[in-house]
Amino acid sequence: MNFAIIGASGNVGRKTIEVLEKSNISLNSLFLVASKKSTGKKIKFRGKEILIENLENYDFSKAQITFFAAGSQIAKEWVPKAAKQTIVIDNSSYYRMQKDVPLVVPEVNSEALKKHKNIISNPNCSTMQMVLPLKPLHDEYKIKRVIVSTYQAVSGAGKDPMDELFDQSRDFLDGKKISSKNFTKQIAFNLIPHIDSFDKDGYTKEELKMTNETKKILDNEIEVSATCVRVPVKTGHSESINIEFDNLYDFENVIRILENAPGCKVIDERNDGGYITPLEAEGNYTTYISRIRKDNSNVKAINLWVVSDNLLKGAALNTVQIAECLMKNTKV
Repeated sequence: MNFAIIGASGNVGRKTIEVLEKSNISLNSLFLVASKKSTGKKIKFRGKEILIENLENYDFSKAQITFFAAGSQIAKEWVPKAAKQTIVIDNSSYYRMQKDVPLVVPEVNSEALKKHKNIISNPNCSTMQMVLPLKPLHDEYKIKRVIVSTYQAVSGAGKDPMDELFDQSRDFLDGKKISSKNFTKQIAFNLIPHIDSFDKDGYTKEELKMTNETKKILDNEIEVSATCVRVPVKTGHSESINIEFDNLYDFENVIRILENAPGCKVIDERNDGGYITPLEAEGNYTTYISRIRKDNSNVKAINLWVVSDNLLKGAALNTVQIAECLMKNTKV
């Protein structure tokens, strides 16, 4: 089996390489592909140095599975060409809501892979970590409504925004003037309630992604309202989630369900430090659930605090897990 990564030199591309390195997937060859700017550079993988190839000249037939980690514009132009010769797992938002493209979180809806037509889409990082605890709860107690506020790390916006956080923090502490290039306002020692562009109703595209993708992955009848906030954290998205069920629930059973949710771990000690923060989740494959509480204003609702590494389960790890499912359950 041969794999390829398009956008191999970017944040998600490099994380995909790291996840593949640690995985049990047996590879004959791994092809690394990027723009002309990165062509000719080398990246080490399993003890060997791999030369990055130029996307413009790359032959997609060389790999059976190809990860796209290069953004929506690249996906729009190149995925249709690639899909004629390889199975594409795309990290961008471009294909997520297309009817004939499966939007997959393996622990939640791996059965959707049966319907792929050589293009599979990876959900938004914030959607992904939210549907992990939602899925088993929805199976047991039908979910009526979800209200979520996100606290999203700058790594979700790319390398330049990460660098801007570091540069602004240094300048702020040195008493220098702060300038913002990648954010609408200063991000250092601040937070910004704005991710992606606004629509006519005042929601941002990031917020609408969470709504629409959750419906596609889980159940179109679930109502979702999101507020997405960029925070001065390097890596790791956090979410405060209020879940309302159709009927009354058993709280102890909710705890048991969450403790057994695939890909998740409950850390909820109800004392100082007895919860997970994004710093502790960084570098971990697990999605953590803390602060589990009854909603004291609604007998049919609960509150959760959910934290995950947005570059791992929120991106690279999920794509590799999709590939593992394909290799296990279908003839690639």
